Amino acid sequence: MSSDPPQLLAWLAATGRHDAAAFRLLYDAAAPKLFGFALRILHKKELAEEALQEGFVSIWHSAASYQAGLSAPMTWMAAIVRNKALDILRRLDEPLEMDADFMNMLADSSARPEDTLALSAQAQALAACLSALEGMHRQVIGLAFFHDLSHSEVAQRMSLPIGTVKTWIRRGLQRLKACLAQRGQA
Repeated sequence: MSSDPPQLLAWLAATGRHDAAAFRLLYDAAAPKLFGFALRILHKKELAEEALQEGFVSIWHSAASYQAGLSAPMTWMAAIVRNKALDILRRLDEPLEMDADFMNMLADSSARPEDTLALSAQAQALAACLSALEGMHRQVIGLAFFHDLSHSEVAQRMSLPIGTVKTWIRRGLQRLKACLAQRGQA
């Protein structure tokens, strides 16, 4: 696959017109280098894959606004992937704290309503926010955080693509954070 700037520029311009075939060629040519770039920032293959996926979604949506006079195509795409990688690093620095009693209650399938009442206010808010998530999203978060499964293990157990699992976990955590903030628990 050619990664020379004129060819990348042509594919990027066609992607701006929502040409899926050109986008595929652009991805095939640029993804290996951009993945390596993300991996150097994040140091984990799964996180680099997530940054690359999010980066190419942004590239697809913003290709029409690319200005060749400001930067080379690869430079522009690398900046997008770098920003996605840095967003992931920021998210990793803001873990969602879980109340130990709440985690134990979730692990105990025989928990009674009176057990729920004994939970702290934070755990009650988290339980309410978790119950507001869609079933599959709640399930992937439960498997990842309460059963300590990796994203790959969750994907295998639920017979889902790894990218879907990562996206659902990321979006679910964002929704939990927003819900907890509304309840004054974040």
